[in-house]
Amino acid sequence: QVQLVESGGGLVQAGGSLRLSCAASGIISSINTMGWYRQAPGKQRDLVAFITTGGITSYADSVKGRFTISTISIVNGKNTVYLQMNSLKPEDTAVYYCNTKGRFPQVWGQGTLVTVSS
Repeated sequence: QVQLVESGGGLVQAGGSLRLSCAASGIISSINTMGWYRQAPGKQRDLVAFITTGGITSYADSVKGRFTISTISIVNGKNTVYLQMNSLKPEDTAVYYCNTKGRFPQVWGQGTLVTVSS
């Protein structure tokens, strides 16, 4: 069983930056990917970025060049990944969910709210 804990959301002005973190505990050796999705009010949950344990990354077109997902590292015994978000726009406002996939049913974090004011 893998559990995810997210942190780092908040309120920021347009053009600002935030860094989200996601820590995975449990049978972390079975993890293949870690990533971030987001869901704005009234919209579906969409992929923002993910990274594989081999370091392969993928980004949504809307965040390319502004967001960077870190490599998966071990912090305090937990697989940890960060999402650095720069040049934030009001349309980035959403609840951001960490996600992990591997040799188990995919797992979601509880979500962290990011609000970008204009």
